[in-house]
Amino acid sequence: MFVRWRLGFLALSLICGGAIGYALYLQYQEFLSPCPLCIFQRVGIISFGLVSLLAALFPLRRATWFWPALLTLVGLAGASVSARQVYLQYFLTDKSSLGSCGPGLEYMLDNQPWLQVFRSVLVGHGECAVIDWKFLGLSLPCWTLVLFLALIAAAWLIRAWQGGRK
Repeated sequence: MFVRWRLGFLALSLICGGAIGYALYLQYQEFLSPCPLCIFQRVGIISFGLVSLLAALFPLRRATWFWPALLTLVGLAGASVSARQVYLQYFLTDKSSLGSCGPGLEYMLDNQPWLQVFRSVLVGHGECAVIDWKFLGLSLPCWTLVLFLALIAAAWLIRAWQGGRK
């Protein structure tokens, strides 16, 4: 009944797994250490993948909009973090206001309240504004933003593809 639905959301989950695998490859093989904003983007991709997997495992017969709507919220959260880093990299004119670098995410989580950690990470540090890697002229946060938007669109296309069939 919901074979297309399950396969579609399973594919989204696998795409997220592939994206995380590539991020780990860049970190451990190409020695690109992630900044706190990059780590937040990874959490967003992992969250999207897990919700996609839940959508594949537990399709809802009557509320077919629920999983795509939840994925949209998760995807927009991740996309907003990516957009913030794209802004820091490409559009911030005075990058000296960010400082050279900040404390690591692990240190901040150990020594600051959660809300302060979120504020501090989203403000950004100098390391978040550095472009270390490009493909087709776009930095990694740009590609992550494109990925989040494509995943959101794909979630709604899967719902449309299912078409409410029973």
